[in-house]
Amino acid sequence: MGSFDKIFKVAKEYLFMAAGMLFYSFGWVACILPNDGTGGGASGLALVLCKAFSQAGIVDLQIGTMVLIINAILLLISGFIVGWNFGFKTIYCVFVLSMSMNMWVEVLPPGNFLGLQDPIVAIVLGGVCAGLGIVICFSQGGSTGGTDIAAVIINHYRTISYGKILIYSDLFIIGSALFVGYDIATVIYGYIMTAVVGYTVDMIQAGSQQSNQVLIVSKDPEKMAEAIANNVHRGVTLLDAQGWYSKRDTKVVMVVCRKRETPMLLKYVKSVDPNAFMTVGSVMGVYGQGFETLNKI
Repeated sequence: MGSFDKIFKVAKEYLFMAAGMLFYSFGWVACILPNDGTGGGASGLALVLCKAFSQAGIVDLQIGTMVLIINAILLLISGFIVGWNFGFKTIYCVFVLSMSMNMWVEVLPPGNFLGLQDPIVAIVLGGVCAGLGIVICFSQGGSTGGTDIAAVIINHYRTISYGKILIYSDLFIIGSALFVGYDIATVIYGYIMTAVVGYTVDMIQAGSQQSNQVLIVSKDPEKMAEAIANNVHRGVTLLDAQGWYSKRDTKVVMVVCRKRETPMLLKYVKSVDPNAFMTVGSVMGVYGQGFETLNKI
């Protein structure tokens, strides 16, 4: 791959990640906020904190600015506890997400300009836009921050699945909206929005909370294993195998990863060996370090 192709590939990834964050922030600003909705993650927490600070007369901040502050704090905590090994893509996505939220607040007409009379319809549309943005971001190896960063911090001390961290944090964040003046309808809308986001991501990406087992046959399995371990940061196992046609002994590279990480893994395998043979299979359960622990079954 030439230098121009590499530059074009990287530029395309960052362009798609920016587009994903624009979709995500549009769903929030154009659909969720005008209909007095809320949600989970860093965006939902930012909405609750913005209203709490405004009511207390401390400061009035736009939601995008508060999202940036929350993620910056989480990144700093993660850096000191886990290490400064989070990718530049995460920082980029967090920054673009925050700036795009503030941009939509400034450029979109105030109020319910989409003309959606039914709040449920607006909440569902906002959830679909947010879910689509997350999928686009994940497919390029990016991250929306928030819960992802919190999961890294929590798993440093105790192995808990990403799905459970997402559910528990969203339950807490959405429920806390009751303490800053939101009514029970808003909380219900928040849970609906979160469910729609999760369903959208699962439908498009075939289950982001599940795991895949990837088998890779490459002409240089040791090089492939080393590249995956050092760049994708997933455990790699080499399995002894024999090609039936060639009768030659070889090794098959096996990787188990989250489904949301699979597109990034496959893209990287292709960049190392364009002729690699790969199979991807869903697994019912994965137990051990980095996944579910046996004592939680």
